[in-house]
Amino acid sequence: MSRDQRPPRSAWPVALRHEEVTVRPLRRGDADAWRATRRRNAAWLMPWDATVPPGGDDRPTTFRALVRRLHRQARHDTTYPFVVEVDGRFVGQVTVNNVVRGSALFASVGYWLDRDAAGRGIMPRAVAMVIDHCFTGLGLHRIEVAIRPENSNSLRVVEKLGLTEVGYAPRYLHIDGAWRDHRLYAVTAEDCPDGLLRRVV
Repeated sequence: MSRDQRPPRSAWPVALRHEEVTVRPLRRGDADAWRATRRRNAAWLMPWDATVPPGGDDRPTTFRALVRRLHRQARHDTTYPFVVEVDGRFVGQVTVNNVVRGSALFASVGYWLDRDAAGRGIMPRAVAMVIDHCFTGLGLHRIEVAIRPENSNSLRVVEKLGLTEVGYAPRYLHIDGAWRDHRLYAVTAEDCPDGLLRRVV
């Protein structure tokens, strides 16, 4: 990565806010809230959770190790892990993954939400804030979101944001124990010169 492509220091860590919704970096102090939220939503999230394929690299075994790995990746400009809070309560995550610089300036975004917070427009706002930051703060050009065709809740998020469906990827990601097909959505900086957040507020 050339020196002129590195995001400015002000781009990370950063907290983004709109009314009661805050998006901020994941930190070690989130351990209890993260575990409680994941435990309470285990059945709700399991069909959509990424899993390690046979022969793949093992995932961190502790929350502390997970945060340490994600922060290291953020320092190397490859991943940016955000927590979603509503009135200070932990309700989910939005993660910017697979950042590519050079001629691509590309990344993908994934997200999950506490079931109790669903249906209130929280995740569309959180994803919009993160994507807007990807364009204006991190200097990226294109963001992609991959969603299982059966995941109607996640599909509603990209539909509310007006992201364009750009393809269908058979056996794209290892989810819930198997290689799963995904619908692919994308947005570029030129598609939303005034930002995505204004589309959902």
